[in-house]
Amino acid sequence: MVERKNPSWKKYVRQVTPYTPGEQSDDADIIKLNTNENPYPPCKGVRDALKDFDYESLRKYPDPAIRELRAEIANYHNVGMENVFVGVGSDDVIAMCYMTFFNSAKAILFPDITYSFYDVWAEEFGVPYEKQPLTDDFRIVESDYYEENGGIIIPNPNAPTGIAEGKDFFRKIVAHNTDSIVIVDEAYVDFGAESVDSLIHSCDNLIVVRTLSKSRSLAGSRIGYALADEELIKAMHDVKYSFNSYTIDRITMKLGVEAIKDEAYFRENVEKIICTKNWTYNKLKDLGFEVFESSSNFLFAKPKGISAADLYKELKARKILVRFFDKPRINEYLRITIGTDDEMAKFIDVVSDILSK
Repeated sequence: MVERKNPSWKKYVRQVTPYTPGEQSDDADIIKLNTNENPYPPCKGVRDALKDFDYESLRKYPDPAIRELRAEIANYHNVGMENVFVGVGSDDVIAMCYMTFFNSAKAILFPDITYSFYDVWAEEFGVPYEKQPLTDDFRIVESDYYEENGGIIIPNPNAPTGIAEGKDFFRKIVAHNTDSIVIVDEAYVDFGAESVDSLIHSCDNLIVVRTLSKSRSLAGSRIGYALADEELIKAMHDVKYSFNSYTIDRITMKLGVEAIKDEAYFRENVEKIICTKNWTYNKLKDLGFEVFESSSNFLFAKPKGISAADLYKELKARKILVRFFDKPRINEYLRITIGTDDEMAKFIDVVSDILSK
């Protein structure tokens, strides 16, 4: 068969710059501090649900309405099941929000330094967008989101900085944008930020997005959800059922229910991570790092005496992965996920050794 170098179908292929996920490794000796995963295993209920799962049921499709998990989430947040949408991780939920609500000719707004999937989705779905610059100390400027727009998405805490804003900050933004949808992405809110979930009762244009990947230790199962006014949730379901009716499998639904139920284990793990984060923060400061106070399960830090790129490479050579973003304004910083006490002690020891040389 003769190969054609430039087949005509190529001009119809959608060209996008994809999101770059953090490195994954099967090396058991790697200390993985680069993808903001929880260093502790899921709760006992999750483990028992896996052990006792009725695998014969997998021959049947899962519940497309995801009722059991949505009911558990609704109960946890003191809302109705009609106020809950569940997707395959918060990425899937936010993508559904883009498809459902960001369809005007006006640009949507989000920070210039933030979760780098936001502009990828905009490019993918043909959504016009504008990035609002953070201040020199990486804070979001509230008034930047008062201008005319086709929608707003802001993470709280922000990533990769870990800096959070309070509920009143978002209340004002929502109040200034009654003609557009405001999404607050709370992927890391459990580690020290103030949630705005209660505002959905009075703000019918607000969507709060959560995930079980971080604080509930279920990154491997992919569960995210949105909380919003009933009319917004219905619109999202209409889009979902036109796209893929069966998004969450039966096993994942069970694991999600058990993870939500065990509040005590969840709180215990969150407190351990916060304690370890504070210890790591102080140790990095002692080593001369510029470190931001973080309301997330990671630290955003600028090393002293070595570039962030070089420290990233040195750490990787010693089997410690952190996240380096080769982007303007943040290419002198590293994002460091908080691991166990032992992992963070090893990290500090290795950093100290690198800096001493």
